[in-house]
Amino acid sequence: MQLKRNKMCLSLMALLMTFMMLAAGCGGKGSAGSGSSAQAAGKVTIKMLDVGQGDAVLIRTAEQTVLIDTSDVDEKQKLRDALKKENVKVVDKLIITHPHADHMGGATLVMNECEVKAVYDNGQTATTKLYRDYLKTIKSKGIAYKALRDGDRLDFGGGVSFEVLSPTEDMVKEGGHDEKGKVNLNLNSIVGRLVFGDFSMMFTGDAEAPSEQGIMKRHAPKELKSTLLKSGHHGSKTSSSDKFLKAVQPEAALISCGKGNEYHHPHPSTRKKYAKHKIDFYRTDVNGMITVESDGHSYTLNVERGTKNDETGN
Repeated sequence: MQLKRNKMCLSLMALLMTFMMLAAGCGGKGSAGSGSSAQAAGKVTIKMLDVGQGDAVLIRTAEQTVLIDTSDVDEKQKLRDALKKENVKVVDKLIITHPHADHMGGATLVMNECEVKAVYDNGQTATTKLYRDYLKTIKSKGIAYKALRDGDRLDFGGGVSFEVLSPTEDMVKEGGHDEKGKVNLNLNSIVGRLVFGDFSMMFTGDAEAPSEQGIMKRHAPKELKSTLLKSGHHGSKTSSSDKFLKAVQPEAALISCGKGNEYHHPHPSTRKKYAKHKIDFYRTDVNGMITVESDGHSYTLNVERGTKNDETGN
């Protein structure tokens, strides 16, 4: 009888283990993009750094540290202090959305003071000394480099991916000109969607309405819908078009801008559009650093000070 009971116990244990494995594989809703929620292990932390009138977003996954843009030249000390506070010594991926000073101003600093393993940008050339020094530093340090294009996908580790939506090869070849033929480097900004299980965030650089229109033409709605939005062009009136906001459907927009800036960022018209689409917004000039954490299912959003939807100034 003892032998029979042991066999019966083993059979029950095997059945229970099988059931648990099946349950783990079927739990949760499907992914908002790449992969499934079952693959979303650990967490991702996204910090929009408070570095004045520029962009710098620090992303940490279970495996990698990623920095998207490096603020302006005259805000280098703010960037240095922020990275030191966050104890950033290694940057696995440095992404420069476009070669404007308020996005690549601290790139050389980051490469000189941190171990940067790879640099990505949009391949759009510029004639500035800042841009030339940026390329020289990449070369002198032997850092891996790649120009991103629509359709590329980066692995941020820990189940987090970054799906590139813009620019296309043709856009970069054309050079980023507006309707009047004037060069506008904002138009070829890298736009990408971070995906982690059911959570997603749209990163836009300084992409403006024409870029947004092109993205909507090239991509299906499921490739655009995102939980959060990194507000295009610091909340400028040239970005966050009604149709784009309707396509992305974010719950909140994160805006990086300097206190009392001369550009009126975030612009009143953009704030009105966010209100129209019932999108909360947070801004670094009022709220300080904005921190988002997600486990691939839900997310939390915290600020250093103030409240959401602050209409102060500009």
